[in-house]
Amino acid sequence: MTTPATTTSPTTGTTPSRGTRSVFLGGPFKALVDADGTMDTEARTRIEAVIDRLEKEGYEVHNAHRRESWGAKFLTPDECTRLDYDEISASTVFVAFPGSPASPGTHIEIGWASALRKPIVLLLEEDQDYAFLVRGLHTVADVTYLTVGDTESLVTQVIDTVNRLAERADRTERAARADIA
Repeated sequence: MTTPATTTSPTTGTTPSRGTRSVFLGGPFKALVDADGTMDTEARTRIEAVIDRLEKEGYEVHNAHRRESWGAKFLTPDECTRLDYDEISASTVFVAFPGSPASPGTHIEIGWASALRKPIVLLLEEDQDYAFLVRGLHTVADVTYLTVGDTESLVTQVIDTVNRLAERADRTERAARADIA
């Protein structure tokens, strides 16, 4: 597993911490921001609801949308690439809206999460078309697919799934430490 670089987060001023239950929440971004730097209200509301509930559950949530002020303060490509990679590396669970049409940045993040062997939760809109490699990712990675409904039920599904995956990750980590000892 890759150790996070010493890069600090512009919002928290700290490097992602290991040992803390954390979630990286990804999804389409640039395509949802207008020329005035304002993100689509429906998408922002949905993402904020998931973040708020995860934080109430005690998770540290990494999210580029919030970090970059919902499109008002985009970071440079070098900054956001390194931060996203480091935060995904440090996260317990990776959750994302892949986007339809596909979000190129989110698909790269999904690839990183898969390569880093993170449990992945993909949030798919009903009756939307997704890339074959997204739909078939469960054959090579630990993927849970959730169908996006109304925001309240989505948040409940995400919390239930993330809690289950984080508990499993905790058990796996404890077992690995016991094997070493």
